[in-house]
Amino acid sequence: MIIVEIAGFLGDDAEERFTATGKRVVSLRVATKARQGGAEATVWWRVNIWGDRFDKMLPYLKKGSPVIVIGEMNKPETYTAKDGTTQVSMTMTAEMIRFSPFGRPDRDNTAAPSESSGQDAFSTSYGTAEPVGAVSDDLPF
Repeated sequence: MIIVEIAGFLGDDAEERFTATGKRVVSLRVATKARQGGAEATVWWRVNIWGDRFDKMLPYLKKGSPVIVIGEMNKPETYTAKDGTTQVSMTMTAEMIRFSPFGRPDRDNTAAPSESSGQDAFSTSYGTAEPVGAVSDDLPF
């Protein structure tokens, strides 16, 4: 078993499908960057999510979303592209998905609550935490 962690951006919205036996699988396409010979290259990963795992995240997994995925890597497959070049298909099964703090997609009101509210890094869903040493207006002096 090979466990990998990738960080990148979604190339498409999450795609739901069912196998011939009725098992649900959600597929994500994640673009990552790699350096080859001093130049950057894009490596595309197909990430499979089996069953109802991460169902609460699915509405926010939209094209352009920055994500970090940890999971089990499947055996790479090779295929011939339309232009005749040999390509490698990288596939993994997700065990954990997080939204990346690096980069924010340009979306309007469809963003996750913490992204669309315009609050700073101290914000949480429970309110805004004040940094250490912050002055509060309700102090008695």
